[in-house]
Parts: sequence; C-alpha cells; structure tokens
Amino acid sequence: MRRTVFNEDHEAFRETIRAFIEAEVVPVYDEWFAAGQAPRDFYYKLGELGIFGISVPEEFGGAGMDTHKFEAVLYEETARAGVQFGGSGVHVLLALPYLKMLATDEQKKRFLPKFVTGEEMWAIAMTEPGTGSDLAGMKTTAKLSEDGSHYVLNGAKTFITGGVHADRVIVCARTAAPTAEDRRHGISLFAVDTKSEGYSVGRKLDKLGLKTSDTAELAFVDVKVPVEDLLGEENKGFSYLGHNLASERWGIAFGAYAQAKAAVRFAKQYVQERTVFGKPVAHFQNTKFELAACQAEVDAAEAVADRATEALDAGELTPAEAASAKLFCTEVAHRVIDRCLQLHGGYGYMNEYPIARLYADNRVNRIYGGTSEIMKTIIAKDMGL
Repeated sequence: MRRTVFNEDHEAFRETIRAFIEAEVVPVYDEWFAAGQAPRDFYYKLGELGIFGISVPEEFGGAGMDTHKFEAVLYEETARAGVQFGGSGVHVLLALPYLKMLATDEQKKRFLPKFVTGEEMWAIAMTEPGTGSDLAGMKTTAKLSEDGSHYVLNGAKTFITGGVHADRVIVCARTAAPTAEDRRHGISLFAVDTKSEGYSVGRKLDKLGLKTSDTAELAFVDVKVPVEDLLGEENKGFSYLGHNLASERWGIAFGAYAQAKAAVRFAKQYVQERTVFGKPVAHFQNTKFELAACQAEVDAAEAVADRATEALDAGELTPAEAASAKLFCTEVAHRVIDRCLQLHGGYGYMNEYPIARLYADNRVNRIYGGTSEIMKTIIAKDMGL
C-alpha cells in the first residue's frame, strides 16, 4: 500500500539521516553500547545537522516547522540501522513541547538557541522512587524563599532518561500541599540548571535495554532555583503534564512500529543468508508463514502510526486515540520482534545481532509513557465503560 504521510522534503531528510547514521553512528555504536551511553559531543553533531531545531521557531535558530513527521523519519531510520541517538529523544520529544508551550519570551531567548545547537541538553524529571506512575504522590518540594527571589528544591527523582548528560532538567516539584478534593494540586515545573549547588546525579542505571541512552537518579539538596526559571504558573504543573501526553505516546507508538518494521527486515535478511540442512532458512514454509504474518501486523501498525501522525500534526489527536495507538503498536512490536528473534535461532540471543538488542530495547515501550494497562483504562473510559 502506498503511504501518503511523507512528502519529498521528508524523503530528502531521510536520505540525509541515513547517510549520517552510516558515517557517524554505525562505526562506533558498539563502543556506545559497551559504555552505556552516547558521548556528549555526539549531541553537538545532531545540533549541527539541525535535528534539534526542526520545530523551534526561526527567531530562536530553528527551522520553524510545525510537524512531527521529521521525527517519524528519525524513528524509522534509527530502527532500520539498529541504533539509537542516545538520550536525545527526550530532548526533543519530551522537553521541547513544554518550552514551546510554557516558556516566556525571555525564557525562550535564553533557552532555545542553546537547545537547538545542543549546547544545552534537556531532560525531564517526573518519576520518584516509590511513586511510579502516581505523579500526584510526588514528594519533591520547591519552597519559595522569604525574599521571593528563588525556590529551594529538595527531593529525588529516578528513571530520568538523558539525566547524565543533561544541562537543564524540567523538574516537577510540589510548591503547595495537595487538597482533600484534588491530590494533583500544588505541582509546578522548573527549568533547573544541573550545575546548581546541591544538584547531583546519582547512579547511571543499568537497564535491560536502551543501553546507549543514559538514565540516572537525581537528587536535590537545597538547590536554589531562580524564580525566573519557573515554567508556566505555580501549582498548575499537573495539567501541563497531561497536555503533552498525547505527543509523548504518539512517539512511543511510532517508535514501536518502526522497531517492528526493522525486525522483519533483520529477520528476512538473516533467513536468506543462513543455511540449515543444506538449504536457506527462508526456503522452509514455516519461515515464510512466520514472516508473512509479521509483515501483515507491521502493515496494520504502520497504518495506525501514520493516522496518529496526521492527527497529531493537525492538533486533533485525542488522549484516547493516542492511548489506542500506543497500545496497538507496542503490542504488535512485542509479538513481531519476538517471532523474528525466534527465526534467528540461538544467534538471536547474541547482542552482536541487532535483533537481540531490539528485543531488549522494545520491552520498555509497554511500560513508559503509561503502561499498557493504563492505556486500556483510558480507552475504556472513552468508550463510556
């Protein structure tokens, strides 16, 4: 089926990204994998390539394109090559929407030019030890100083992707106690400078997958945050967080579809080259049937992902639709990648093969951004159930 989601500009961008990956990422990716993170200077290369500024307004050094389709191309091309761009996805997909939505003109002038170049890498810190998806239960606090010049930040965060290399982190903290009527009241967002006294990066977490993406624990001990670094209005943070969930879940859905598509590519190539009993593995009927079934699922996921992309760009992707896309695409990717690994036999369990890394990387898709169970709850509620 002919896709209509991308035009000539997107395809030209695809060619550029594919060449960049082959030249700058593939030759050193094993080193990144062993180190557990991409090197900091790699993000400057992404900045030079214009990756970070696609949707940033031109007045701040970006291209000013109000679309997620270039991000979609990135998902497809990194998955196709079996690589990742470290923790940079959080920089664009998660942090940027908050800056565009909440930052004042003064803040945009301070933050966005360095955001575009990669001089300042951003992350977002929501999850806390012991709270998981229950953001209303967060205990990190930000108390306004007596002279009103700054907030004093205390607390801890965990599972912070991009947390090791981050220069700025959007930290969610309580500026007021929750009320009996609303546990979500009293949360605010702050653009915290990671060089601030009292700010510290704890363990770089050893994850099952996403090995090149630096994920860390953060701690704040009497960190002074200037009032000028409050994002949006005080105590309205929870509503801001909910506003960007649709785009976050779209990103996970599209990324999962791209991984499933890549898995079929890896498996097809492997079974055509690998021989058993004197014949290519691709010769056997079971292999053909397995890959055919996987391809059919990928075709369906592609249609869902493309439809969600068009809706997101049009500003029409509802929370329930985003949840549905995430649920479907991540579950499809889970099934397809598992079956494609099986076709590799024992070699599929070796990290030197991209399917093994893909298997581990994919597993978190059904957890972060809201678990599959949470997605089902959102969809059911939208159904009136």
